[in-house]
Amino acid sequence: MQDLVNIFVKSIFVDNMVFAYFLGMCSYLAVSKTVKTSVGLGAAVIFVLIITVPIDYLMNKYILQPGALSWLGSEYADIDLSFLSFIMFIAIIASLVQLVEMIVEKFSPSLYASLGIFLPLIAVNCAILGGSLFMQQREYESIGEATAFGLGSGIGWFMAIVAIAAIREKIRYSNVPAPLRGLGITFVITGIMGIAFMTFMGIKL
Repeated sequence: MQDLVNIFVKSIFVDNMVFAYFLGMCSYLAVSKTVKTSVGLGAAVIFVLIITVPIDYLMNKYILQPGALSWLGSEYADIDLSFLSFIMFIAIIASLVQLVEMIVEKFSPSLYASLGIFLPLIAVNCAILGGSLFMQQREYESIGEATAFGLGSGIGWFMAIVAIAAIREKIRYSNVPAPLRGLGITFVITGIMGIAFMTFMGIKL
């Protein structure tokens, strides 16, 4: 249980997708103009990550990695399908994103309209694919660890986009120098927040 908590906390603060690896920046910058749209997109990212990472874990463990097909028989023990990891992970992510898009369009048309093209673009959000690839690279031992990592990564990305959206709403009333208005000041704030999140690297988990 402690290992799961450690993975969960670390994926939120220490290995934050935005502030530690700067993944998913296109959606992070484009949709973070208002808190409302940021909350909607952040929730969608959490939903996609918490489902795709465990599914990709099972696929990697029982189908893709070297020797994974040994459960079919000894003659399959030498098969290595790891070269299919990228395309299989992306296929699963795209399927889940399509499901999220249909749900949001059905139950919240206003949010669907405000998110625009960036909702289907979750399918190519590098933070989503990064979650599955980090899971594969770190070789988590159980689906529980993979799920904890997926949930933590989603919450970390959610916190990042909501935080920057709240700040961007406030700085509209600030006297920002003309050359820095818009994305300029957003990049500056993101860098400062990234430096702030580096302090969590000192936490011993």
